[in-house]
Amino acid sequence: MIVLIADYLSQYLSSLRVVEYLTFRAVMSLFTALAISLALGPAVIRRLQVLHFGQVVRDDGPQTHLKKTGTPTMGGVLIIGSIAVSMLLWCRLDNPYVWYTLATLICYAAIGFADDYLKVVRHNTDGLRAKYKYFWQSACAITIACLIYGTAKTPAETTFVVPFFKDFMPDIGFLLIPLAYFVLTGSSNAVNLTDGLDGLAIITTITVAAGLGIVAWATSNSTFAQYLYIPYVPNAAEITIACTAIVGAGLGFLWFNTYPAMMFMGDVGSLALGAVLGVIAILIREEILLFIMGGIFVLETISVILQVGSYKYRGKRIFRMAPIHHHFEKGGWPEPRVMARFWIITLVLVLIGLITLKIR
Repeated sequence: MIVLIADYLSQYLSSLRVVEYLTFRAVMSLFTALAISLALGPAVIRRLQVLHFGQVVRDDGPQTHLKKTGTPTMGGVLIIGSIAVSMLLWCRLDNPYVWYTLATLICYAAIGFADDYLKVVRHNTDGLRAKYKYFWQSACAITIACLIYGTAKTPAETTFVVPFFKDFMPDIGFLLIPLAYFVLTGSSNAVNLTDGLDGLAIITTITVAAGLGIVAWATSNSTFAQYLYIPYVPNAAEITIACTAIVGAGLGFLWFNTYPAMMFMGDVGSLALGAVLGVIAILIREEILLFIMGGIFVLETISVILQVGSYKYRGKRIFRMAPIHHHFEKGGWPEPRVMARFWIITLVLVLIGLITLKIR
């Protein structure tokens, strides 16, 4: 929106042409989302308290978590709102990638909102039944995947990139649809599973989003794309702004979510953030890179799959408790230590992911 206004007024005031620069808009997107989060955070917390939208804590979880009962949840609406407003202000709205990202954010936030609503308002500890949640997640993923494939105009937009193999980038064509489906549903649920400790999910999301933002910028630059042997996707430029908006909104939310948390994001935040990371990876053609950078999300998901499978078929648990961050808590690690160490691992994985761009 601001870009359109600046384009019109720049004929009268040339200094407004700075708004055309991607780096300027990316930085302003970050600060806008950060400012909105910090400014509205206290009001959101008070409103959630008035509505009695308090966290429901599992009885079989770590005993230290019982004191979190009643802490305001569904704070993810603050993150989603901050990202959406920032993107609408600073992105070029004629870019379809902007709308795919916003649609993904809002659709998965709606699913998470329904789940949270049933838990905290209807006092249904199971929330939205798994089959219904998976149905709506799948419906959203397939719709968005079909739109992305249907509007792809160049082979680069349907290329499958494999790290370390610069000469192997096949055009997968319509197979982009099932790939996008698995990435969207998988990343959405992975972040949801990771959201179990104060600050863990959001700081991991911030770090991965920052890494993907750098890659999105390189992907939209023909010179860097050619140098790094990655697909050149001009529309990916606006994805950089989406990533900085996530970083800004996430930092603002972290101000209130750091240990001990004043509010939690709930499924409305975690499902949406996971899905939006997934759609960003799809749009910039870096699904495997998301797998690398988001290694903690992958580890959390695998730990749950192994735990459930082992208990079902062997009658034994592999971990003290799943997801795996609870395993370390049960082993005596304080919650801040688990969060800090998982963030360090994520930071290293993001750097490794960025290094793979150069060594392809």
